[in-house]
Amino acid sequence: MRHGKYPLIVAFLLPPVALYGLFVLSPYAQAFQISLTDWGGYTKSFEYVGLDNFVRLMRDERVWNAIKNNGILLLVLPLVTIGLGLFFAAMLNTGGRRDRAGVVGVRGSSVYRLVYFFPQVLSVVIIAIIWREIYHPNSGLLNATLRAIGLDGLAATWLGDPRTAFWCVLVAMIWSNVGFYVVLFSAAMAAIPREIYEAVMLDGASRFVTLFKITIPLLWDTVQVAWIYLAIAALDGFILIQLMTDGGPNFSSDVIGLRMYNTAFGDLKYGYASAIGVVMFFLTLSVAVLALRVGRRDRIEYS
Repeated sequence: MRHGKYPLIVAFLLPPVALYGLFVLSPYAQAFQISLTDWGGYTKSFEYVGLDNFVRLMRDERVWNAIKNNGILLLVLPLVTIGLGLFFAAMLNTGGRRDRAGVVGVRGSSVYRLVYFFPQVLSVVIIAIIWREIYHPNSGLLNATLRAIGLDGLAATWLGDPRTAFWCVLVAMIWSNVGFYVVLFSAAMAAIPREIYEAVMLDGASRFVTLFKITIPLLWDTVQVAWIYLAIAALDGFILIQLMTDGGPNFSSDVIGLRMYNTAFGDLKYGYASAIGVVMFFLTLSVAVLALRVGRRDRIEYS
């Protein structure tokens, strides 16, 4: 019986491993190979150019501009999204009265969770259309509100100005992500024993102290996972930016994923685009590993 279980294990593992190798590992390997060529994407002939694509990439100002924007996303998107997620989740779970009845959330917290989570049921295309209409210079909600309260001078062509386009898309990205992490952190907070909060309340700790000394350390594993997912999303940021600004104006909102896409399908330089993809792969891998190591070190300090 003991020897007979191994063929069964192999029989169950072989199909998913084969599918993973075919549809995940194989495209990665092909991308590494194509990055060493000058392939145009629609021809059979190509030549190996070695590391020329990577040398060219190091001198490409547009690529560096896209990496800079991804760096800003990597810093701001996880920080703001997780911060807002923790704040709203704390309000929903511990933001109510603090008396002899214990620590409870705000009234109607289930309705608020539904409202916060609503953007998650919308497709990225719908989110992009909504925010493009909000930022519309003539009929948009933002400029209409500014004019209604007498701030006409602040009305602007938000997505048409290089100074504001990137930040406007960033706001839309935060809005589309924060609801999911509110629900995620709320579920994690609900698992924390109420007795802990009640003991802290009896000691006279403020909500601010409770959040940073009790809640966040107990949720650190969840926060770490959220940080990794948001960091990967920040290094991508492709779909929403393409639909809202297509990297413009003047490449002010360009990101590395969109630069790779436009290079491949716009300029028909698949070899060079694959080199950008290889760089993006190692950047994403490095950020994930760094986040895991930092999270592990902080967890040791908390303990």
